[in-house]
Amino acid sequence: MNLDFFKYQGAGNDFVIVDNRDGVFPVDDFDLIKHLCDRKFGVGADGFMTLERSSEVDFEMKYFNADGRPGSMCGNGGRCLVAFAKKLGIFEDRAQFKAIGELYEASINNDLVSLKMMNVLSIEKQNDHVFMDTGSPHHVEFTENVNDIDVVGQGRKIRYGAPYFETGTNVNFVEQSGVDTFTVRTYERGVENETLSCGTGVTAVALAAYHLKKTKSKEIKIETKGGSLKISFEPAGIGFKNIILTGPATMVFEGKMEI
Repeated sequence: MNLDFFKYQGAGNDFVIVDNRDGVFPVDDFDLIKHLCDRKFGVGADGFMTLERSSEVDFEMKYFNADGRPGSMCGNGGRCLVAFAKKLGIFEDRAQFKAIGELYEASINNDLVSLKMMNVLSIEKQNDHVFMDTGSPHHVEFTENVNDIDVVGQGRKIRYGAPYFETGTNVNFVEQSGVDTFTVRTYERGVENETLSCGTGVTAVALAAYHLKKTKSKEIKIETKGGSLKISFEPAGIGFKNIILTGPATMVFEGKMEI
C-alpha cells in the first residue's frame, strides 16, 4: 500500500498527517504509526494525526504520540490539522472539529491559526509548581535560568514520579522574560523527550502565570525553542474560559511511502 502523507510543523512541533476520510489507513496499527514518527527509519515527527470524516462537524482529529499510542489533545497538532483541512478546501475561514470527544473551534487569519482550547475548570497549586489539564496534563514549574535546566533528566523524573506515576504528565519549565512574556521548555510524555514547543503546554504556562499573579495580562506571549505563540483567555471563577492559542502552522513537505 502506498501512503500519501504530509509533514506539518507548528512552532517547531512537527507532525505526520494523513487524510483518512476514506478510512483506509489502519489507525489501530500502533507499530506502523511509531515507525512513521521514527526520525531514523520513518518520516520523523513528534506525533501522528489522521483527518477523519465527520457527519456533525467539518472533520474529526485522531492524534497519536510518537510512541504510536493514542494521545490526549495536542494544541499545536490541532492547529496544524486545521491548516491541513484548509489546504484540502474543507472550510474557508472558520472550522469546527472533534478531537478526543470534545468540540473545538478554529480560525485562520494571515497564516496564523487560532484554536479555541477547552475550558480549564481548576488549577492545583503546590509549593514548587502548579498542575492543570488543558486537554493534556501539565506540570508547570517556574525557574530563573530555564536555559540551564536539564529538561530531559528533570522532566523524566517528574513525569514518572509522584503523584503522576504511570499515567504521567507533561513537564514545563518556565522563565519570565517580560511583563507579559515567558520562555518555556517542555518535556512531552509520549515523545519522552524535549520538544521545540507544546501547544497545551504553553497554554498551561500562560494560565499558571496569571493564576500565580506573575502577570496581570490576559494575553500572554510565549517564546519556545521553535518560535512564538500567543494565548488569550478570560478568568472564570477558579478556572478559565475562552482560551485561544494562536501561532503559525505550516506545511513542510508532502510525500509518498510504501507501508
